[in-house]
Amino acid sequence: MQLRLPVRLAYFQELGQPLAISVTCLLCRLNRTLIAGFLLGLVGILPLKAQTAYPFQNPNLAQDKRIDNLVSLLTLDEKIGLITDFAVPRMGISSPGNAESIHQVKLYDRPSQTKKPIQTTSFAQVYGMGETWNPDLIKRAGAVMGYEARYLSQNENYKRNTLVLWGPASDLARDPRWGRNDESFGEDPFLTGTMAVALTKGIQGDDPRYWQAAALLKHVFANSNETTRARSSSNFDIRLMREYYSVPFRMAFTEGGAVSYMAAYNAWNGIPMTIHPVLKEVMATEWGANGIVSSDAGAMSHLITQHKYVRTNREAYAAAIKLGMNQFLTFGDSIPSIIKGAIAENKLTENDLNTAIRGKITTLIKLGVLDPPGQVPYAKIGQSGEPEPWQSEKHKAVARQIARESVVLLKNERDFLPRTKTAVKSIAVIGPRAAQVSTDFYGGPTPYAIGVLQGIKDKLGPSVTVNYAADNEAQAAVNAARTSDMAVVVIGNDPMCGITNIGEAFNRDGSTKPCPENGDGREGRDRQSLDIPTEDLVKEVFAANPNTIVVLVSSFPYSINWTQAHIPAILHTTHTAQDQGTAIADVIFGDYNPGGRLTQTWPTSLDQLPPLSEYDIRKGRTYLYSKEAPLYPFGYGLSYTKFDYSDLKLSGETLSKNGTSTIQVSVKNTGSREGDEVVQLYVQHPQSKVVRPIKELKGFSRISLKPGETKIVSVPLKADSLAWWNEKTNRWEIEDGPVNLLIGGSSMDIRLQKTMQIK
Repeated sequence: MQLRLPVRLAYFQELGQPLAISVTCLLCRLNRTLIAGFLLGLVGILPLKAQTAYPFQNPNLAQDKRIDNLVSLLTLDEKIGLITDFAVPRMGISSPGNAESIHQVKLYDRPSQTKKPIQTTSFAQVYGMGETWNPDLIKRAGAVMGYEARYLSQNENYKRNTLVLWGPASDLARDPRWGRNDESFGEDPFLTGTMAVALTKGIQGDDPRYWQAAALLKHVFANSNETTRARSSSNFDIRLMREYYSVPFRMAFTEGGAVSYMAAYNAWNGIPMTIHPVLKEVMATEWGANGIVSSDAGAMSHLITQHKYVRTNREAYAAAIKLGMNQFLTFGDSIPSIIKGAIAENKLTENDLNTAIRGKITTLIKLGVLDPPGQVPYAKIGQSGEPEPWQSEKHKAVARQIARESVVLLKNERDFLPRTKTAVKSIAVIGPRAAQVSTDFYGGPTPYAIGVLQGIKDKLGPSVTVNYAADNEAQAAVNAARTSDMAVVVIGNDPMCGITNIGEAFNRDGSTKPCPENGDGREGRDRQSLDIPTEDLVKEVFAANPNTIVVLVSSFPYSINWTQAHIPAILHTTHTAQDQGTAIADVIFGDYNPGGRLTQTWPTSLDQLPPLSEYDIRKGRTYLYSKEAPLYPFGYGLSYTKFDYSDLKLSGETLSKNGTSTIQVSVKNTGSREGDEVVQLYVQHPQSKVVRPIKELKGFSRISLKPGETKIVSVPLKADSLAWWNEKTNRWEIEDGPVNLLIGGSSMDIRLQKTMQIK
């Protein structure tokens, strides 16, 4: 029997080499790999205009054709290898590598690969980056991380492949008890999505063809409980999926250009996210998220042992690959044998593999891994003796600005702040967080780390006496406060919960170890309380010296009711910022006017929260639906100056369903200091036929104003952003009727409003 293989090489026609080859093989059982090798040998001797051995290496071919060609050349083992380790040695394709990057490029320690410590630029935690309300600045942070990833991959002193960055973190902080609250930009979908878009664009760069690095979003989706995450189900309707939980991911995919993500541990409505049909039906088909689709670490075994959704590894991997998953983070699974076994049992086909690996090849092409270096604009990074970028003033300046802009002034009674440097002769700096910049699970070594104590010392100089006392020396703290002109008490959570690395957080059976304090949380462990034990320290210091400032360095909201009632000035910032202390000192002594705003509702107590397992946010969760009076509302933050709003104008009194309105407002700095205001636009639907949020953010702008200066702020509002998801028709619907437009300085500080009609 003859096996006839007609091979028309259309690729070469595009290269100026029209060619059609027909190969007849008399050996019907000849191995496919040998045939492929014979054909490739022919290709290798052809006088192609492009200096490439195979069509997939030609940068001038269409991306789909390059992918088609490479897939056609791979053996089954190589396809499985591409899923297992992202490399095809026979084709000269090495893995682009990966690194954590939600607020810093973090590489897991491999001392055998480099003689230098890898100290990358560390920004404030994601929660703090959200509190800047400044997407342009967050894009700059992404650009820093993408650049440093390229440098580490291409510099001769490192050669650590890190071109796929696991970030931005795009889950919503729907409950302040969530252990990974610090990994979210906030509770609002529009704000979180805007920040995720900005960070994605910064990481991937502005080149229209190539990426500086690849952004891989975490975690799709509704991943906001920790203690039981490996087996829990986040239950809510499709409308909430469309309007809330998936919004930041959709925005990062459709507006930010991301195509890759990691699936969450939890189930949604009983189906584990690792093998949920939504990955293919919505993420890939609707939103184009068809790059790297990754499981989270250990999630494949959870399908069997925790969710009990499938019985065998072969079922688990087959189901995931059929949905497009092409990267697995596992603990000891023999992926090649599992996949081959699934194929042997007809649970999976080689064509399923062909489809799944296309996303990884897409990533290789976009990163320029398959192209000559001269074609890739980012190939020069790290070459020719370029110094380490994290030591550059350019990168330090971005980290410093984010640290400053993330500081939120929670209280400033009788303009207690700022303090005059020349009037201070002695200052007490007190508390467990004063002398350090705490890292978290996704932080690593930094070029430097300036805590609050050091920042104050640097600011005041040697002529001022600084009395430092740690929190475990209560009497020393009181003595320091009593003998000083003023006191700064630095309190907050331990982002590591008393451990030194992520491995220590888990027991052998995969369960998580509790945190020493009920008010602390971390990956794998949710908080049990909103109270902070060191508030007792604040009481003692305040009794000794009423000129007391509290600096709360935290990854979460705390119910600091006593502190709010008694302490004259309170600042909030987050962990991991290498310039944390510099920023706090700048704010305390008036060299920087704080303009950060909260991105989450701070409750007065647990009584204001539904059960942690309740994912239907309509039942009183977040500022969108809660009717309780919080300690601090969403969008809240004070300034050392005042702002007046006036002259609210709309580009039209009506808005068509495919139109865009421009909302304009005049904002004036009526104080004596330059400062930043965050102008926030909220909408209400007073006559909606379905339950809508009490109010919801639809636009914002952070602006700087000099004393007496007025700026006109324009906020665009697209009609389609006002739509709700109709589950009966399975589509978005824009309602006719009035929409209230509310503009001001927070969700509870509405200065002006008007009504617009949708027609």
